[in-house]
Amino acid sequence: MKKVLLLGASGLIAPHIIPGLEPHYDLRLADIKPHPDGVPTVPVDVTVYEQVLEAARGVEAIMNFTVNRPDPVLSFQVNTLGAYHVMKAAAELGIKKVLHTGPELIIGDYRHDFDVGDVPQRPGTGYYGITKYLSMEICKVYARAYGIQTVCLQFNHLGAKPTGQVTGQALPPCMIVWEDLVNACRLSLEVASVPENFQGFNLHSFLPQGKYALERAKRLLGYEPLAPVENYFRRPT
Repeated sequence: MKKVLLLGASGLIAPHIIPGLEPHYDLRLADIKPHPDGVPTVPVDVTVYEQVLEAARGVEAIMNFTVNRPDPVLSFQVNTLGAYHVMKAAAELGIKKVLHTGPELIIGDYRHDFDVGDVPQRPGTGYYGITKYLSMEICKVYARAYGIQTVCLQFNHLGAKPTGQVTGQALPPCMIVWEDLVNACRLSLEVASVPENFQGFNLHSFLPQGKYALERAKRLLGYEPLAPVENYFRRPT
């Protein structure tokens, strides 16, 4: 089994996808705080390079799910500096696969458009978006300079698949359900290569919405939603 370091294992996302990844990978779970379910983790502060470097020794891939939004200092240190530490450690240790994560950076400028495909990233003026955009640029530079196959998965909302009919709510743009995110992670870890060693993908689970296209993710990763989640949002006619 491929040995994979998962940074941010105790955050808001990773605990929901770890059960779907564990059967396929030898995961080394790391975070600065304890796991909410008491799962053993390696204590790692992503803002400290030496800790990231030591945690990454002996693994074949790194998954970075670390994030900080509200703190004006930590958000830069975790989101931007942390990404730099991940890529620097991968380059130093010869790790050739990195999975980065971040928010979609297109909705603000294309909210009223349809069939939005491979458009430029538009982080806007929000501090959080800028810190994550900078992290992607750092990943891109390191990926191209050191031949590190790096995939960045981007989304707007995450959550469980509905269990019944959804009323009073529209299809949320760029929302991905846990099962689809697990699948996207596995595809990213297993893909042999991506163009220019770095690719970012805006992902979601709602194909018929017709707003944000998935053609490139399907072509380069083989990604497509596993189930028609949009059926839960259908209205009787």
